Amino acid sequence: MTSTAKPYLTGHYTPVTDEITATDLTVEGTIPPELTGRLIRNSHNPKPGITPTHWFKGSGMVHGIRLQDGRADWYRNRWVHTPALDGAPYMTEKGPDLTASTAGTHVIEHAGRLLALSEAALPFELTADLETVGVYDFGGRLTSAMTAHPKEDPVTGELHFFASSPFPPYLIHHVASADGKVLESQEVPGASAALKHDFAITEHYVVFLEGSVTFDPAEHSGIPYSWDDEQISRIGVMPRTTAGAGGRARETRWFEIGQGYGMHFANAYEDAYGRIVVEGPTVGRDGWQRSWNWWVGAGDHGAEPNVGSRSTRWTVDLAAGSVKEELTDDLTVEFPTINEAFLGIEHRYQYALAFPDDLGIAAHTLVKYDRTTGARQLLPFGAGRLPSEAVFVPAEGAGASQEDAGYLLTVVSDLKANASQLLVLDASDLTVPPVATIHLPRRVPAMIHGSWIPDAA
Repeated sequence: MTSTAKPYLTGHYTPVTDEITATDLTVEGTIPPELTGRLIRNSHNPKPGITPTHWFKGSGMVHGIRLQDGRADWYRNRWVHTPALDGAPYMTEKGPDLTASTAGTHVIEHAGRLLALSEAALPFELTADLETVGVYDFGGRLTSAMTAHPKEDPVTGELHFFASSPFPPYLIHHVASADGKVLESQEVPGASAALKHDFAITEHYVVFLEGSVTFDPAEHSGIPYSWDDEQISRIGVMPRTTAGAGGRARETRWFEIGQGYGMHFANAYEDAYGRIVVEGPTVGRDGWQRSWNWWVGAGDHGAEPNVGSRSTRWTVDLAAGSVKEELTDDLTVEFPTINEAFLGIEHRYQYALAFPDDLGIAAHTLVKYDRTTGARQLLPFGAGRLPSEAVFVPAEGAGASQEDAGYLLTVVSDLKANASQLLVLDASDLTVPPVATIHLPRRVPAMIHGSWIPDAA
C-alpha cells in the first residue's frame, strides 16, 4: 500500500514537507486589539517518506500565528524535535522511553512554559517562536506520562493532569501549582487498563471516564487498544485535594454507564442539587471501529476520522449512587470547546465541529449550542473547506453574564484554493461575517488541538 492510500496522509490531512516562516500576513477586516498573542495548533505530520502505522503515531508539528496591534505579524510551523522525530523507538528493553514522544496532540501554556503534549509521554517545551527546548518533567517531579488534556482551574490557576497506562498503576492524578510546581501525585484506586484520553474537573471533584476500549496486546498499529464488549464503561468521581489535608483518591467512586467511548469532554460541573453533570461526544462499537479503521488506514473506514460521534450528557447523583445518561443532539460532532472561564462550573454555550455524514455528504460545520434554550446555530463551510477546533477568546471587559462575548479562532483548510485562512468569528453570532480573515502562506493540514496564548502568559 502506498503512503497516499492512507486517509490521514491525503486531502485535508496531507502533511507539509518543510518548516517555513512568513511575516506581515494579509488581513481582511479588523483584528480586535485584545487579540494580542499567539494561536498555536498541533497535529501529526510525519516527515516526507514516513508512513506511520497509525494517525496518532505521526510526528508532531506545531503551527503558529502571531497577532499584535491589529496585525498578523507571522505564521510559522515547526516539527517538535523529540527523539521520536529521528526514529527513536518508544518501547525499549527497559520499557517505554517517555522522551520518545510524537508530541502531536495538543499544545498549552502553563506557568510561562509552552508545552507540546502527547498522552503516552512527557511534555516537550517550546520557545515563543516554536523552537524545541527539550523534554520537561516539572523539575524531576513528573516520572510518568502526561495526558494531552490537562485542565487549568480558572480560579486557582492549578493544573490538573493524569497519567494513564495499560499496566499498573493504571491511573495517576497530578496537580501542579499556578507557578508550575507539582504539588501532589496520587494513584487512583479502582481504575482499569481502559483507554483514558480526556477527563474533567468541577469545583470539588475530578471526573474520569473509562469506556469500552481497553488494552489489547494483539493490536499491532502501535496504539495497543481495541473495543471490548466485556469492558465495563464507567465514570470515576474523585474528590479534589483539600488544602492541608492531602490527597483523597481513596474516596474515588466508580459508576457504571452504557457501553460506548468518549474521546473528549466539553465540561463538567455541579448543579444546584449537588449532582455532577458531564458532557461530551461518544461513539458506539460501530462508530469506534470505523473511526479506528480510518486512523490506521484499514478497509471499511468512514469518510471522516470521526464516525457516529454524538453529544452525550451524564448526570451523576452521588447521593443516590446512580447515573442518568442521555443523547442531547443528533449531529456527528467532535472537538467540543467552551469559554474556559467557565471550566468546572455551569456553562450556557458550547461549540463543536460537526462532520459530514458517513458518506462524506454535506459540509463541515461549526456548531454553537445554547444549553439554556436548546437552540443550535450552524456555520457550514462549504465543499472542500475544513475548519479546525474552535478556540474561544473572551472580548475585553466581558463579564460573567456575557459568556459568549468574544471570538472563535479557527484555521480553515481549503482544498480547492490549496490555501488556508485563520478566521476570527464573532462567538455571539456565527451567522454574521467574520470579524477578520488572515491569509496564511500555505494550506495548513487539518490539526487536532491548540490554544490561544495571550502575551500576558
